[in-house]
Amino acid sequence: MAGVWILADNHDQILELLAAGRSLADDIGMGLHLLLWDREEKSGEYFSYGADEIILLPALADGQPLSVYIPLIAEEAAREKPEVFLIGGSNRCKELAARIATRLETGLCSECTAFHFNQDLKRLEMERMIYGGVGVQTVASTSKPQMATIPPRTFSPGSPLEGREGKTREITGALETPVRVLEKKAKSKEQVNIREAKVVVCVGRGLENEEDLQLARELAEVLGGEVACTRPIAEELHWLPEETYIGLSGQVIKPHLYIGIGVSGQIQHTVGIRDAKTVIAINRDENAAIFEVADYGIIGDLYEVVPQLTRAIKEKVKS
Repeated sequence: MAGVWILADNHDQILELLAAGRSLADDIGMGLHLLLWDREEKSGEYFSYGADEIILLPALADGQPLSVYIPLIAEEAAREKPEVFLIGGSNRCKELAARIATRLETGLCSECTAFHFNQDLKRLEMERMIYGGVGVQTVASTSKPQMATIPPRTFSPGSPLEGREGKTREITGALETPVRVLEKKAKSKEQVNIREAKVVVCVGRGLENEEDLQLARELAEVLGGEVACTRPIAEELHWLPEETYIGLSGQVIKPHLYIGIGVSGQIQHTVGIRDAKTVIAINRDENAAIFEVADYGIIGDLYEVVPQLTRAIKEKVKS
């Protein structure tokens, strides 16, 4: 068996999957293999974080999309027969995962949030949230490789081990596709993917006017974060795009820091922040439900608290 394979399209999630994959590979008693297309990355760092082997994919020509790797990766997987294949949960990697799984005629657990290897049954048991986060489903694949896509920040990166080494090999093959990328445009702030943000400042109905969104934007800017909202702000008032609202029928996020400004904290919203590492709530209603899920709560008028908080952070950054 070729062990545990991992694939992601950004450095941070590579480190996250290396930590999760290393633990899983040890449980299974197999090696950990990282597929990498960015040849400018330092492979030595990935070895220190747990990779046993780095599999280099051919370099893309100008205008070639990532989808050209699908047949190449599928052919290599069919030949090497990995036990498990973990893929990052970014939009473009999820597309790769689904199409690779189809070619390999195997199952795929999307949005996997936890897993463990059942030693008795010799299979990977994976968990994913269902019904907007109010339930957890456990699934297992009856075919191999056992595949899953992992949302960003599901796992924490491990610690590097100095002096750890591994091997590198290259996959060769033609990358052919009639599809070409003609132009790339940076996303505007209104199009940001809040699911990938490490800091999220969320506004609720406690905000009185659309112009007051600037308070949240200033706080988010100083923290290097993004602005999100509760459902009424997006669907009823239309102050922010629908893709920025958090909750049962909206986005489920996992930031390092979530700050709720004037958010009441109804269950339909809080299921969307259940995995945030730190939750801060600002609300003048001391009985607001958001305080029940908050790690830190500030009872006060958001129009007084938020500007003071923004100024304090700016002064701290300057010092």
